[in-house]
Amino acid sequence: MTEPIGRRERKKAATRQKIADAALRLFRERGFDAVGIRDVAAEADVAVTTVFSHFASKEALVFDQDRDFEQGLVRAVSERAPQEGLVSALHRELRAQVRHCTSDDARPAGSIIEASPALQEYEKAMRLRHADSLAAAVAGELGLAEPSTACRALARFVVDAFQLAREAPDPDAALDEVFRMIESAWAAQAAAREPIGRRRSAASSSAGGR
Repeated sequence: MTEPIGRRERKKAATRQKIADAALRLFRERGFDAVGIRDVAAEADVAVTTVFSHFASKEALVFDQDRDFEQGLVRAVSERAPQEGLVSALHRELRAQVRHCTSDDARPAGSIIEASPALQEYEKAMRLRHADSLAAAVAGELGLAEPSTACRALARFVVDAFQLAREAPDPDAALDEVFRMIESAWAAQAAAREPIGRRRSAASSSAGGR
């Protein structure tokens, strides 16, 4: 008898989490470079093929929330409330993400990354991928076929804001500071995107009202 989809998905999620937890324990105890996939599989009591069915590489075991983070950024843009601004929605999403990543449970992963050049390089590539996905989402909201330079710049700044806030003594304050600059730059860019005729009309109305 086939398992219900909900139960099957819960079991898959539980197995994935068990593997990620086992990997984190081993990486913390022995160091990232000293641990192999077979070690992780044995610690989690699963087959090596099961590890690879959930994680594409050993590096991905450390960044097990990678996909959720990327999808969270995209959803913040595409699923925000009608009255919520794009930058405000991203600020809200990043605040939640930073608080999660700076919690006591997440700190061991940070120390593992800091001790491994391979993981640092992986993280850089991952951040570029996140920025590309976010830029595409922003372009879609603006009705653009391809992300513009402004879309890509916004996406890079947002992803970098996450990194800066995560490393700051006061993550919330750091995020607020960065997003004030992002909001100002994006507002200026939005004004530049406004059709010239509309700007002239608004300027005429303003002059007439003085």
